[in-house]
Amino acid sequence: MLALMSVTTRQSRRGKSAPDSGSTIKGEFALAIALGTAAIFFSTGRQLTEISANPAALIGVFLWLFAVILWAAVCVARHADCLAIKLGEPYGTLILTLSAISIEVVMISTAMLHGANNPELGRDSIFAVVMIALTGFVGLSLLLGGLRHREQYYNLQGVNSYINVIMTLAVLGLVLPNFTTTTKGPTFSTGQEVFLIVMSLLLYAIFLLIQTMRHRGYFLESKEAVVVQSSAHGSLHVRSTAFHTVMLLLYLISVILLAEKFAIPLDNSIEHFGMPQEFGGAMIAALVLTPEGIGAIEATWRNQFQRSINILLGSVLATIGLTIPAVLTISIITNRPVTLGVQGGNLPLLLLTLAVCVVTFTSRKTNVLQGCVHLLLFAVFVLLIFAP
Repeated sequence: MLALMSVTTRQSRRGKSAPDSGSTIKGEFALAIALGTAAIFFSTGRQLTEISANPAALIGVFLWLFAVILWAAVCVARHADCLAIKLGEPYGTLILTLSAISIEVVMISTAMLHGANNPELGRDSIFAVVMIALTGFVGLSLLLGGLRHREQYYNLQGVNSYINVIMTLAVLGLVLPNFTTTTKGPTFSTGQEVFLIVMSLLLYAIFLLIQTMRHRGYFLESKEAVVVQSSAHGSLHVRSTAFHTVMLLLYLISVILLAEKFAIPLDNSIEHFGMPQEFGGAMIAALVLTPEGIGAIEATWRNQFQRSINILLGSVLATIGLTIPAVLTISIITNRPVTLGVQGGNLPLLLLTLAVCVVTFTSRKTNVLQGCVHLLLFAVFVLLIFAP
């Protein structure tokens, strides 16, 4: 009897392993599409990316690259989510955040170095990430979480840590340049840029030490939160840490290669169709943030609001703490001017958004009303892109 049970068990294991291999190949089909697309665009040089005479072809190339990059970026988020299960929080969300930021830096730097100099592109992209994350995705998470769970709990110390650093770096990087007098306009001098690069990287490094080592408990799920376990990670097939690490790196490499090509038709489309320059920054931000936004909303739906906060606020902090130094470094090396200060109606909107975030996260629980306020600010952000 025991021998029969053993044989049956081995057969059942073999029976499960075969379809599992097939499901693995099907599940990673996006990687073949992404690498194939990258091979096509790199083999043809600039024949595809530099199409500007034919509007239909330009739109087709733009949508093709956008769809493939988004698909691959969602797969990056999926493998980062699996690593979060394997490694625990906050390492999983940190991996996802740093992966997304690397994509953002490549796209912004490529667009900055392509064609005519666009000194506002870096600022517009960074500002768009801040607004889309803090108003759009945070608002949607608060609204959906409130509708399903009425009130959601989070770790107050962790959120305060995020908000404190975000407000400091956002004002120093996006507001202060409007009021400095060493240079004309909303810019920094070279000495001021070097100072901001060093201080941003140093402060972000200190935050990472707090998040991953000294006060890791600040960023774990609140004790009051009752996680909906029935649907938590239900669609994920978690395998070994090595498998997910390798796949995440392969997807990330493919996205970075495609992002380099995507920046060119994006810039050409804005010039050809006379779109606002802020639209380019918003497109880059939306492409980068969509996988993280999906992960944050799924976590909110499972009543894991702390994880949602870690994803969204972590994205904003990494954008300000890492992308601003990257943009300024490119400016110094290539001697291209960069405009950092947010101007016009966007300036009070940024300050209002930071103030609303402070008010929203002053207690340990959230509700529907807070989500509605954040979504209203997101609507204003979209309005100002086309009607400044």
